Amino acid sequence: MWRLKAVQHKASRSAQDLEEFKLKRRDHEKALRQARRDRQLISKRLLLSEDEEREKESMETDGAPVSQEQMQEMLRSVQHGGEEKAAHLALLRKALRDPQTHLIFTKLENSMYVLVGQLSGHNAQCQLEAVRCLHELSHSPHPGVGKSCLPATPYLLTYLSSPSPKLTELCLYTLGNLWTEGAVVREKLLAQGVVCALASCIQNQRCNLAVVEAAGFTLSQLLQDKDSADRVIPLVVSSGLVPHLTSILMPNPEFGLGPAIECAWCLHYIMSRTADSSALQTQGVLEQCSNLLIALGGAVAKGSIEEGQELLLWPLLRCLGNLLASGVCEGGRCPAGLEDARLLAALCVFSQAYLPSHSALTRECLWVLNNLTAGSTVFCSALLFFNMVPALLQLLPFSKGINTMVLRILANVAHNGTGYCVQLTQAGLLPAICATLKMADPDVVTMSLEVLYLLTTNSPHVAEEFVKLNGIPLMEAIQYNNDEEQRLRASYLLDHFLHSHPTANTDV
Repeated sequence: MWRLKAVQHKASRSAQDLEEFKLKRRDHEKALRQARRDRQLISKRLLLSEDEEREKESMETDGAPVSQEQMQEMLRSVQHGGEEKAAHLALLRKALRDPQTHLIFTKLENSMYVLVGQLSGHNAQCQLEAVRCLHELSHSPHPGVGKSCLPATPYLLTYLSSPSPKLTELCLYTLGNLWTEGAVVREKLLAQGVVCALASCIQNQRCNLAVVEAAGFTLSQLLQDKDSADRVIPLVVSSGLVPHLTSILMPNPEFGLGPAIECAWCLHYIMSRTADSSALQTQGVLEQCSNLLIALGGAVAKGSIEEGQELLLWPLLRCLGNLLASGVCEGGRCPAGLEDARLLAALCVFSQAYLPSHSALTRECLWVLNNLTAGSTVFCSALLFFNMVPALLQLLPFSKGINTMVLRILANVAHNGTGYCVQLTQAGLLPAICATLKMADPDVVTMSLEVLYLLTTNSPHVAEEFVKLNGIPLMEAIQYNNDEEQRLRASYLLDHFLHSHPTANTDV
């Protein structure tokens, strides 16, 4: 057994050093969060049939990967295979299912040009098998493998107008995977006209939903790039793609949600990075998003929630929320597509239905509801008319920004004056505010004070009701909080209450 004979104590940090340490740590954590977001945006997809999936699973459990000599022999067979060339390409594609073979393939001399040679030929089956090989390589986890596919990109773009839907679909997913390989690949694809090729493909293949879904995936890869606002989005908007993307938003019950989800994300990326959204509004995006949310809300209200439906709701809500934030409802005007009050009901339905499984989606719905009611007497009146306040009050106990967003919505309504404040009080808001004032979250307390301030200054009757609910001690307790804004607001309200009701109980 041993003992530590001397303890080397660290000198205590000065206040300045401590602040510098905290600042560095915050910067480091911010950089880590950004890196995680960037990695999440870099997504690749592998298109496999059911038979191919079974083959891949069996290969993962089988023996050693293909050797360099075996790979060389496969390439020779492809070059000199004659009528059996397509079969040899199929064997090569199966070998490339194993990521360990990708580096072996790319290191062999002229290996990529063997595949490119098949793309430039006239054998349709060889073309398809060669693209399948490229698709496997585009999905590689190894850095640099994707860049080695650059000689093939002109052919992949050309085949987006192929009469073969399967070939077109494979080319689209391969291009989408390659886009994530770095600036060199992105520059090359942009110079080769990838946006125009995608626009033409989506316009010409609208009836083939599998191709549309693949095109939507590839376009979303382009749009979510950090430099897309300057380079990609202007090309997409000028190509006339927005109305086509909008028209695909309504899901096809036979095919599924895939195409609608991909196109909705594309629209979201365009909306969130476009400075002037007025042009997008005139192209029907607002109306289509609103109509689809109403339709989905009606189905959810009846208990019909399709699997994966939340993946469609996310981008639709963000499209609508961002358009509202851009000022389409300024001055209380209600643009075309937003005059249907059922949209409010749909948002309330989503916020409650997805609360147990997707609480972040609940917060997203409330964010859109906040943007709808901010400065709009039309929507604030509709919220009261359809008696939605009790449903919102039920969400106040929930954290992670949900209760804060609910309070913002209620503040929007109260901001409209006495009549609105009286109706909020009649809906049971004051007891709920008394509960939120006791919560530990400082943001919730601050917003609760804001709502209470609007209520009491607009209606003396509300102030009287709050005093009856033993609200004075609450205000006195908040005066001892660390938050200066809360102390000032609580002091003002306390003075207001005591001036209005001098006989009120002030015992804590």
